[in-house]
Amino acid sequence: MHTLRLKKPIAFFDLETTGVNIVRDRIVEISVVKALINGETEIRTRKINPEMPIPLESSLIHGIYDEDVKDAPTFKGIAKNLASFLEGCDLAGFNSNRFDIPMLVEEFLRAGVDFDVKNRKTVDAQRIYHMMEPRNLSAAYKFYCGKTLTNAHSAEADTIATFEVLQGQIARYEGVKVTDAHGVETEPIKNDMAALHELTASKMIDFAGRMAYNDKGEEVFNFGKHNGKRVADILKNEPSFFDWMMKGEFPLDTKRKLTEIKLRALTQR
Repeated sequence: MHTLRLKKPIAFFDLETTGVNIVRDRIVEISVVKALINGETEIRTRKINPEMPIPLESSLIHGIYDEDVKDAPTFKGIAKNLASFLEGCDLAGFNSNRFDIPMLVEEFLRAGVDFDVKNRKTVDAQRIYHMMEPRNLSAAYKFYCGKTLTNAHSAEADTIATFEVLQGQIARYEGVKVTDAHGVETEPIKNDMAALHELTASKMIDFAGRMAYNDKGEEVFNFGKHNGKRVADILKNEPSFFDWMMKGEFPLDTKRKLTEIKLRALTQR
C-alpha cells in the first residue's frame, strides 16, 4: 500500500533508450508503475524494438543489446495500448520533465497517437531531490566538513572550502567499494591526483565539453546534430562543419582542440 494522497492515478515510468537525443534516439524499454487511488499498483515493463541499432555505449549502460529487442514490438505497435494504460493518469519519474516525458511524447507523435499532457500533473522526483538536498559547494562543505560556509561566493572562502571538501571526500570514500551497472566492483576514490583526474576529467577533450572521448577512446562530438559521431569522420565527410565551428561563438580552447584533431587527421592520411 502506498501512502500518496491521490485524486487520480499517477503513472511512474522510466525509459531506457538508444541515447539521449530526443529527436534522433528511440525507446528500447519502458517500465510503468501505475499507482491507483485505492492504494494498489499495476506494473508493466516491456522491451521495444527501436528500429535502429543500439549504440554500444548505451547498451553498456542499460544492458539491452540489439539481440534483446529484435523480436520485440515497435513503439508504434504498442502505442495505442500504452496510451490507454496511461489514460487519466498524472505522470511522474526521475528527471522525467527534462527527458522521459519529452521522449515519450515524441514517440507517440511519431506513431500518430494522440497523447496529450496538458491536463496531466507531472511530478519530477529529481527536482525535489535537488531542491531539498542541494548539490552546491555550501551543501558539500556542510556534508563533508560538518561546517557552515560563511562568505559563500567570495573567491577565497570558496577556494578554501573546496580544498577542505576534497580532503573530506578522500577521507570518507577512500577504500569504499562501488558496483557499476555491469556488476564490476571497484574502489574509485584514491588519494592520488592521477586517479582522481581519470575519474573526473578523463573523457574531456575541450573544457566546454563540446567534444569528448567515447567508451572506445575515440574523439566524438558532444552536442548538436553530430552528437556521438566521431570528430574525424565529420571533418572528413562534412568539412564545412569545421568552418562553421571556427566562425561560431565557441571558446578558443574548443577551436584549438578541434584544429589539433583536424591537423592530426591530415598527417595520418
